[in-house]
Amino acid sequence: MTGSSSPSQLRRTLGVGDAVIIGLGSMVGAGIFAALAPAAHAAGSGLLLGLAVAALVAYCNAMSSARLAALYPASGGTYVYGRERLGEFWGYLAGWSFVVGKTASCAAMALTVGAYIWPGQAHAVAVAAVVALTAVNYGGVQKSAWLTRAIVAVVLAVLACVVVVCLGSGESYAGRLDVGASGGVGGVLQAAGLLFFAFAGYARIATLGEEVRDPARTIPRAIPLALGIALAVYVCVAVAVLSVLGAEALGDAGAPLADAVRAAGAPGLAPVVRVGAAVAALGSLLALILGVSRTTLAMARDRHLPGGLAAVHPRFQVPHRAELAVGAVVAVLAATVDVRGAIGFSSFGVLAYYAVANVSAWTLDSKPTSRVVPAVGLLGCVVLAFSLPGVSVVAGAGVLVVGVVAYGVQRWVVERSGGRGR
Repeated sequence: MTGSSSPSQLRRTLGVGDAVIIGLGSMVGAGIFAALAPAAHAAGSGLLLGLAVAALVAYCNAMSSARLAALYPASGGTYVYGRERLGEFWGYLAGWSFVVGKTASCAAMALTVGAYIWPGQAHAVAVAAVVALTAVNYGGVQKSAWLTRAIVAVVLAVLACVVVVCLGSGESYAGRLDVGASGGVGGVLQAAGLLFFAFAGYARIATLGEEVRDPARTIPRAIPLALGIALAVYVCVAVAVLSVLGAEALGDAGAPLADAVRAAGAPGLAPVVRVGAAVAALGSLLALILGVSRTTLAMARDRHLPGGLAAVHPRFQVPHRAELAVGAVVAVLAATVDVRGAIGFSSFGVLAYYAVANVSAWTLDSKPTSRVVPAVGLLGCVVLAFSLPGVSVVAGAGVLVVGVVAYGVQRWVVERSGGRGR
């Protein structure tokens, strides 16, 4: 073989640091600024318990994904793992869940950008952000990694300021951190499901498997590292904000981190926090578009989506048609949908995706000790998915049914025509 990539393959350019940054760009942007307040509203004083549950499920999913990604270092993530370990249908279902759920996440992040930059024109700003970041991704994954690195640095600096200001203020009160369950067990689980939306960014590392150098070594290192850093950031910020606002005020806050620094006696920092929120959402949107387009590429290669979406640009070595298609769909959603409902809907789809990942990891080793992590991950995914708000469960389940019907129709057409489906 020559050193050049074939026309249908992507170029391996990402190292451990790049992969970690791409995962962080998605997790930090999505979680702190989008899911903290609704989770506090659901769990009340059980917010930190909800965060712990979400982290446990995310850890199990991450370990299952890391083991699978090392064996199958191709674009598509659990779409590929499910197909190889469980059969074509389960791979398709995982890919469908991911593409649909994460497309909703893209729209939510784009609208978050608009809400913080120009609330009166949030939809217009959201569409502009989608167009701009699709163009960045089109220029190559390495450019995306560079931009994401800069975004993550800015966001972490802003969050560090929030933590220092809140914990160092006279308004900080440790009694507000009293861990209880005022929202009940159901509220804690619902909060965990919503906060899982924040942890799911490490999926981007697995879906970029075909663009990672030495994937058998890089991916298992990058996934837990990115998850661990994100968890540490979440805990610090959640404790700082809770100590100033308390669970009830946090749950009602429209911009919780900005409200927290105002309550802590630093109103001048609030505009900086708003800029940080917009930048974080941009980083998340960049990584999300990147991941969805790669899963779209993998499904198009197997003809579960139009085959033309499998094309790889000869110069930039990116799935350019898949990226343009994903960008167009997200732009339409960003112009029309509501940001709050997108979080629960996205969580349901992504939890279904990771359920398939855990079942796939279960098949890797018959030793009981090796199956504990995927078993806990699978149970957690199912419980959290059905603990989400009812409208999210109904909408998510409905979209999965649509995907199953579409698959059945496709198989029927293939069998009638005497084809093989590939």
